Amino acid sequence: MNPLGNIELSSASFDLKVGVEEGVFEIRTPSKAFILQAVNKQTMIYWLQQLQIKRWEFCSNQTRSPAEDDTDFLCVNDATLNNTEAEHDFLPPVKTPTDVVGPKAASLPAPLQPSHPLQNISLKHPWIEIQNTVHNLYDSWQSRRDNGGMPCLEGIQDDLENAADEEHAETEAEDAGETETQKDPKSRLKPPLVRKDKKESRSLRCFAEGARDGRTASLQHQILVLEEDVKAQKELVKLLHKALEAAQQEKRESCRYLVTAKEEDRLELVRHKVRQIAELNKQVEVLEMEKKELEQGLALKDEHIGELKAHVQLLMDKNQAKQQVILKLTEQLARDMPDSVGEADTIPMETLYKQQEEIEHLKDDLEAYKIQNQFLNCEIHQVTKIWSTVAQKEKTLLMKCARLQAHNCQIESKYLMVLRKLQGLPDFASEHVEMLKALIQEALQWGVKEEAMIPVHLSPINQYDDYGFMTIPEYEAADWKLLAKIQALEIKSSNLLNQDAMEKTLSDRWNNLGELAPSSELKSLLRCGVPIDHRQRVWRWIVSRRVQQFRSPGHYQNLLKKCEAAEHPASRQIELDLPRTLTNNRHFNSPASQLLPKLRRILLAFSLQNPTIGYCQGLNRLAAIALLVLEEEEIAFWCLVHITENLMPADSYSNTLIGSQVDQRVFKDFLSEKLPRLAAHLEEHRIDLGLVTFNWFLVVFVDSLVSDILFRVWDAFLYEGTKVIFRYALAIFKYNEEAILRIQDSLEIYQYMRFFTKTICDGRKLMNIAFSDMNPFPMKVLQNRRRVYRLKLESEMRELEQIKVEYMKEQAEHAASNSNGAVSEDEEDM
Repeated sequence: MNPLGNIELSSASFDLKVGVEEGVFEIRTPSKAFILQAVNKQTMIYWLQQLQIKRWEFCSNQTRSPAEDDTDFLCVNDATLNNTEAEHDFLPPVKTPTDVVGPKAASLPAPLQPSHPLQNISLKHPWIEIQNTVHNLYDSWQSRRDNGGMPCLEGIQDDLENAADEEHAETEAEDAGETETQKDPKSRLKPPLVRKDKKESRSLRCFAEGARDGRTASLQHQILVLEEDVKAQKELVKLLHKALEAAQQEKRESCRYLVTAKEEDRLELVRHKVRQIAELNKQVEVLEMEKKELEQGLALKDEHIGELKAHVQLLMDKNQAKQQVILKLTEQLARDMPDSVGEADTIPMETLYKQQEEIEHLKDDLEAYKIQNQFLNCEIHQVTKIWSTVAQKEKTLLMKCARLQAHNCQIESKYLMVLRKLQGLPDFASEHVEMLKALIQEALQWGVKEEAMIPVHLSPINQYDDYGFMTIPEYEAADWKLLAKIQALEIKSSNLLNQDAMEKTLSDRWNNLGELAPSSELKSLLRCGVPIDHRQRVWRWIVSRRVQQFRSPGHYQNLLKKCEAAEHPASRQIELDLPRTLTNNRHFNSPASQLLPKLRRILLAFSLQNPTIGYCQGLNRLAAIALLVLEEEEIAFWCLVHITENLMPADSYSNTLIGSQVDQRVFKDFLSEKLPRLAAHLEEHRIDLGLVTFNWFLVVFVDSLVSDILFRVWDAFLYEGTKVIFRYALAIFKYNEEAILRIQDSLEIYQYMRFFTKTICDGRKLMNIAFSDMNPFPMKVLQNRRRVYRLKLESEMRELEQIKVEYMKEQAEHAASNSNGAVSEDEEDM
């Protein structure tokens, strides 16, 4: 094998980096770096150890003088052995890998590798490879120059041809060459050292002659010329080196093609060559595209540079103008300075003394103000601490007052309940009855007396809530007035106990929710109830999201125009129901209310939007609730559309109300499963639940629950659907189960169930029963039962319709026979 180069081990360092390919290591010298790759890791360690040993031997031989070679031979060998043993303590010696190093490896045939024009160049370190190759060619050129002057182009060409021939010889005699190269590694290291000594001596001799002759200037000029020549020769050598690599690759491919005996192998080689050509063409195209992009980028940069130059020129012009202005102002100031100095000299000394005294007084005042400011800051800090302490105490007192007020409300409600029970006793003396009535009247006036006596109210019972519903309904019967008072006290007590803890936490969760999006967190918050500040926004989002398929710009206004053009058949029934809508709400209990015209337009527009339903009693209350919260007329209309067409079952508001009837039968099944004791008790007393619960499902508990709980139900209902109605209906019966079980008379059960929903004041407890105690409540079971009962109900309605037709037919026949008999009797009389 022909050596590719030589390495000076005397000043070399070896490096093994982590994370590179297996077997890759570096040899660094002051002039350049060599990147080598062994077959495997074991071979790499072997070569590194051997190179370290050779470097140590070389350095040890260089440090000894020739006279000491014979005398100190044993000492040096002993030191070398000791150093080798010390190194072995850090890294154990690696055995010689005979399969890749040594005579046996040299005798093996060369492995067949896929041809590639750049297979001898490391793609990871291409610049170092090119640098090494150029450095080798530069050393050979330098040695030739030292021996016989500057080389010519023909000589370089001959050298390249000889190198190509040597490469061919290298492939034929690979085994023998490798053996010779391994046997004598020192012989490859000596020529560079000899050439280096020759070059140093020659350069010193030339420098001495030049200094002696006094031609330093001419030599420097020659050096510059030679440096330029060297640069040009380096570029030429690079190009020739690349051409040589390509020629060697072509020669290898040709030799392999000639050696191949089979036509298939030759054809495969040709195909491989074609593929390489195609890849090279693609690379050329990519490079051309990159060249175009770079040219475009260069053009843009040139334009940008031109703009920057123009901007710089503009700034320079501005700077020059400013400099001129500064010069003019400086000259003017220099002219004016003598005048000002003269005026200053004319100021009397007394005026200066007065000014100095004033300055001293001002300094004293400033120091006094600083001290005063520090004192006032201290006072403010003390006052702030006192204020925060007082505020904390006030907050604590308010909480205690709220608890006491809630406790007072509970005691007052219990007292009123006792009065109500005493009023219901049958055997009661007449004088006691009058006294009881007086006590009841006095209890009903307690709130008015407290307002007159106490100027500051911590949490008074307002007559209306935030949405305009009466907190204490006005009933004519004293019994109902007493019940309303008890209900108001219970609501007030519940609010006082819950508003500081739960409501604040819930409000904070809503404030941190951010943008609305369907999620389990939003579902949980809706079940707990939406705060008043967020309810309108949440309802708008739910309705807008669910009516996108129905809603279009200007649709509601078009419906209103149609209503104005022609009277709808349902308008008469709508006018009758308007005064009966939410009579306990101040926004609807007056004919002059501003919401009544909006409600009228919503119901008329809906009758045109859904002609199948038209108008049904109960829609007025649904639309009124939507209008109270959403305030805007059009969005309230779409909320009504969302309820009737997305949430409620089909035919829930039709003439037959078949959807509502189906839900009543499904609810009766769920009541038997969830509350079997209560269902058996109601069945025992033959209570028809439909008389009580039908209106719950039709208007979603409007006019049944107190307003605070009602809106919580609607928050979850608008998002989840009718399953919420079933949950809350079951929760209401669970809430009052024990009270109903204690009643053993059917009439009393009906009377209690007329108003028992109004006695529910703890909305949080009712919510926990609905969404915790009633689980599991799968929607699939609800839909399946609706489907089964709808089929049964439709079959029953068909039978009833058939019976009705037969009955009408019999009545017609009977009427006809009666009319014929009456005529014959008249004829006989005549």
